[in-house]
Amino acid sequence: MAKDTFFCPNRTLNCQGKLVRLSPPLVMGIINLTPDSFYEGSRYSSPLKAVEKAAGMLKEGAGMLDLGAASTRPGAGPIKPEEEKKRLLPALQAILREFPDALVSVDTYHAETARASVGEGAGIINDISAGSMDPAMARTVAGLGVPYVLMHMQGTPATMQDNPRYTHLIREITGFFDHHIARLLDLGVHDIILDPGFGFGKTVEHNYELLAGMDFFHLFERPLMVGLSRKSMVTRVLGVPPGDALNGTTVLHAVALMKGAAILRVHDVREAVEAVKIVQAFQNVRQLD
Repeated sequence: MAKDTFFCPNRTLNCQGKLVRLSPPLVMGIINLTPDSFYEGSRYSSPLKAVEKAAGMLKEGAGMLDLGAASTRPGAGPIKPEEEKKRLLPALQAILREFPDALVSVDTYHAETARASVGEGAGIINDISAGSMDPAMARTVAGLGVPYVLMHMQGTPATMQDNPRYTHLIREITGFFDHHIARLLDLGVHDIILDPGFGFGKTVEHNYELLAGMDFFHLFERPLMVGLSRKSMVTRVLGVPPGDALNGTTVLHAVALMKGAAILRVHDVREAVEAVKIVQAFQNVRQLD
């Protein structure tokens, strides 16, 4: 039987005083408040539509929601925090008014947006840039006292797919995590979630190499989050658009869970929750001698 990991440091998060258990793994539902996210089915243009989507995701078993108001698809340019907050905060307020116990992560690279979001009740900051797009982010998160998603990205969303190169992919991302974790700990950020950054400055081949070696990152004893949902590592292999990439995404989710993913960031909650249940059932079987 798989051992209980409740008290392991990489299996719990302190989200504004609430202890969140990551065993079994949690599913994070994506709610995009942008007009240009790469997957049209994840775009929600009003607080009402965001609340409706949140209700459906929570009913299907989402353990947390991730709200984003700035597109980070390949080629996307940055937006100002004022525009981001204008899109984000009304939806965040509406969701937490309707579901006050929901755990909401905010996907932002702006410290100003992070501060405003936590002030409205967000419990996690998910930063694709690891603080590189706003030098104030790390100190801001330290002051806010919320968990921080530290993601690897080569370049910026506008440049990241311009011929990404690595000499040794896993080694370089390991060094990146090592450097940034040390800095965050020095500043007083203790709940750190690691995201290897599938699709962010990586070719399809890089993405599969990263998935194969993902369990190496357990050496940091931090929870691993993966964002694989409907990305090019599915669509290009299968020759389908993002709208037809659910089956391939579910296969990748199963692999990631076997590699130790603690959080799946997804567009399709029900199917991801089912993947978690199936993999958990497999892992909990007593092996015969």
